[in-house]
Amino acid sequence: MIVTQRVGIPVVDMDDYRSGSPEARENFVKTLGDGLKEFGFITVGHHGIDQELIRKAYRLYQDFFALDLETKRKYGKRHGGQRGYTEFGSENAKGNPVPDLKEFWHVGRELAAGHPLRSEYPDNVWPAEIAEFKQTVLALYGQLDSCVDTFLFALADYFELPRTTFSDMVKDGNSILRTIHYPPLSPDADPRAVRAAAHEDINMITILCEATSSGLELLTRSGEWLAIDALEGQIVVDAGDMLQRVTNHVIPSTTHRVVNPEGPNTARYSMPFFVHPYSACDLTALDRFVTDESPRKDPPITAGAFLEQRLREIGLIK
Repeated sequence: MIVTQRVGIPVVDMDDYRSGSPEARENFVKTLGDGLKEFGFITVGHHGIDQELIRKAYRLYQDFFALDLETKRKYGKRHGGQRGYTEFGSENAKGNPVPDLKEFWHVGRELAAGHPLRSEYPDNVWPAEIAEFKQTVLALYGQLDSCVDTFLFALADYFELPRTTFSDMVKDGNSILRTIHYPPLSPDADPRAVRAAAHEDINMITILCEATSSGLELLTRSGEWLAIDALEGQIVVDAGDMLQRVTNHVIPSTTHRVVNPEGPNTARYSMPFFVHPYSACDLTALDRFVTDESPRKDPPITAGAFLEQRLREIGLIK
């Protein structure tokens, strides 16, 4: 998984926060908060996610996406695209009429019977054709989910808020693991189309395992596109629209894209973990971020209503 080197994106080591000295922990918190405020993105090492598990998941997804379209369609059109397979050309960035050049698969949270949120989350879909798919992907989902609180605790520390301020919002939340296949570019592809047009993430934060090739870029505050792919053994964390709302835009939901390959015309795979709050979570900006000079910028809305609104805007709910 060779990718291009970043320039300027902050890098943090999760061990500094989990078990480092007070100075190392303080530096982690400051670098995380400053990086998200400036770029909306940071890069993280020693995150604790099993690299072999990531590689195995990619292999299984490659096997699935290699199946014929009729077979893949058996697992499609589930719950507004929030579970199972979404076929090529189904999603477009908000405000962009041209569909992205990708297909993907969604896995969501599984809760025990009797849990108060169990009825809110649709059942996952599992392809019978791919052995070990379910156990591998759920194991990866669990490891990604275990990282979330560390980042959100540290972010609360940065803003001198109660430590669970942000983590309470996403406890048992509607988080989604999306695995994306960008096929080699077709000669008859729309010349305006790109693998993923410029957009912002909907959710609170996104944890992104290193992709199989480069192509991810963010738009800096100076208006320049900057490559931000993780190196092997690292993950990228970025802020989404929901975190932007609750921080009253102090932390931006940064525009990013996946560009078409300039070199060999090969496939690309990526696995973003979209961290969502529970549906009834209030996304109103917290008082900590509201002043006379900076009044609340967004109207009140719940996470569930906001998600549905955005899914309609990008074409996954008709």
